[in-house]
Amino acid sequence: MSKSYFQFTKQQRRGVLSLIIVMILIQVGYFYWSTRRTTLDSSSDKSWLAMQSVIDSLKNRPTTTKAVIYPFNPNFITDYKGYKLGMKLEEINRLVAFRAQNKFVNSAEDFQKVTGVSDSLLNAISPFFKFPDWVNKQKNNPNYKPYSKFESAKKIVQIDINEATPEDLIKLYGIGPALSDRILKQKEQLGGFVSMTQMESIWGLSPEVIENLNKHFLVKSVPSVKKIKINSLSTKELAKFPYFNFTIAKEIVTFRSMNGEIKSIEDLAKINGFPSEKIGFIALYLEF
Repeated sequence: MSKSYFQFTKQQRRGVLSLIIVMILIQVGYFYWSTRRTTLDSSSDKSWLAMQSVIDSLKNRPTTTKAVIYPFNPNFITDYKGYKLGMKLEEINRLVAFRAQNKFVNSAEDFQKVTGVSDSLLNAISPFFKFPDWVNKQKNNPNYKPYSKFESAKKIVQIDINEATPEDLIKLYGIGPALSDRILKQKEQLGGFVSMTQMESIWGLSPEVIENLNKHFLVKSVPSVKKIKINSLSTKELAKFPYFNFTIAKEIVTFRSMNGEIKSIEDLAKINGFPSEKIGFIALYLEF
């Protein structure tokens, strides 16, 4: 009798059984993984739907926040600032034209007379107007006269900046005691100003104030300034000069040690970091 092909040995039966078990485990694992993934996707969808409902509720919520307005000087309102405040273009242009005549508004009433803004807009923005302290003091003066639309422009008599007093400087719009003191201290430190362009180097003076200074003051004659000995002073001593800092002073001393004495302002111009834009008046304070 021949051996049947359908009979398996004990080892073969074990192999078939192991294969069946592995297949069952794979099927169970796949079923578990697919079920868990469906649950996670469903949970994720619910989270997104919940988030979308929050976003929709925020979109439908009425806006209650308002733009914060900080105190400002109405004389220096820019086109953009005026637009944000709610001013019309013609109202802004009236203010610009008024300022071009070197005039200033010193109260909310002045501002309305010049610009022609409505009462409602004035009431909304005037609480944020901030004028210099000297303007407020001037208003308490019984002789104070507010701006009149028909007042004639007074002829400006220029004063020598080197003879200016604190009172002369404080009269200018935008200059208070602190700035006046700063200008005069630098004049004393230098022995005098040789050019009105030196105002641009004084900390705290805005372009508008510098422009105003140039209209009321000038340098009538070059004063006897205090000259510094550029070839003998130490780094620390050179750094005290208003137009040098410690870095430039150190570069000057290094240049001297490597090249010998500095003979002209042209030699200084070769130094790294030297303020060449101020070279014209700096030369008048140096002794070679």
